[in-house]
Amino acid sequence: MSRYAAAFANSKGPGDSRPTALQIVEDEGVVGKLLGKTALITGANQGIGLETARALHATGITLYITARDATKGKQTVESIKSGPGPKSDAPVHVLELQLDSLESVRAAAKAFLDDNSKLNILILNAGIMATPYRKTKDGFESQFGTNHLGHFLLLQMLTPALLAASTPEFQSRVVSLSSSGHRVGGVRFHDLNFEKEAYDPWVAYGQSKTANIYLANEVERRYGNQGLHALSVHPGMILTNLGSHLPADSINFTEQMKRDLKNPPQGAATTIVAAISKEWEGRGGKYLKDCTEDGPEDPEVHWSMADRGYASWAFDEAAAKELWETSLNLVGSQ
Repeated sequence: MSRYAAAFANSKGPGDSRPTALQIVEDEGVVGKLLGKTALITGANQGIGLETARALHATGITLYITARDATKGKQTVESIKSGPGPKSDAPVHVLELQLDSLESVRAAAKAFLDDNSKLNILILNAGIMATPYRKTKDGFESQFGTNHLGHFLLLQMLTPALLAASTPEFQSRVVSLSSSGHRVGGVRFHDLNFEKEAYDPWVAYGQSKTANIYLANEVERRYGNQGLHALSVHPGMILTNLGSHLPADSINFTEQMKRDLKNPPQGAATTIVAAISKEWEGRGGKYLKDCTEDGPEDPEVHWSMADRGYASWAFDEAAAKELWETSLNLVGSQ
């Protein structure tokens, strides 16, 4: 049982006794203890990505953050270094990255590899949610292209560095951020880009978040015995600009949902558990929520009404393998 189980069982809303990302770092005893290790996190310029970066910086790890705009990324570096919590002299670097452009992904990965041959932690955090229909620069439906394919290509290019960094004492980790929204539906292999059927922003989001789980599960199956492990994470319900495309009255929060809401520092806690906790050393292939492994959903409860559990298709090995092979073809990485 998670050491934080009691706090999560008695949630009272944002800022309550549930742990923050920095608290996880302190509780794990790794403040200033990860010197010489390297982490890369996508989308760290705001929200839970920023709080994840702040917590990792406190460990002394060499940190790479990505941002769509390099100038804003440099401003984020100052925010990370001057933010709350333990201070570190460890370097923080910015990589310009647009996940909706495979060319940009390749350039960002190359820029990282030009400076580093090893990477200990890769956190696939950036994403978009329930956006109007549009396509990426490479012609993919935007949520599938951004949330999955961009991250998939980045992982492909950085896998050698992740494998090279792994040691028996600290095996390399990939953390793939998913969502309870994956329960809307699985991967639509017959129509990934909604070119045959009408577009539904939530169905598209659900497909991309299921893909995030499949990516982590497949990394674990393919590379776990080589010292590279992966976990998928649902950070919980956090009010950030991720929902900027949603009408103000589109989500009706129940009283329980209001109590389950987290602030960004709390929303980043499960990511940090997956990235640095001793509990998950040398392990992967699981779906985490509230700082612990989550269980299956109650199929009688609609996904939007209960922030609990993974869908029946979340651990479909054949579908995960098919998505991996399909994605290799789509991004042109063999």
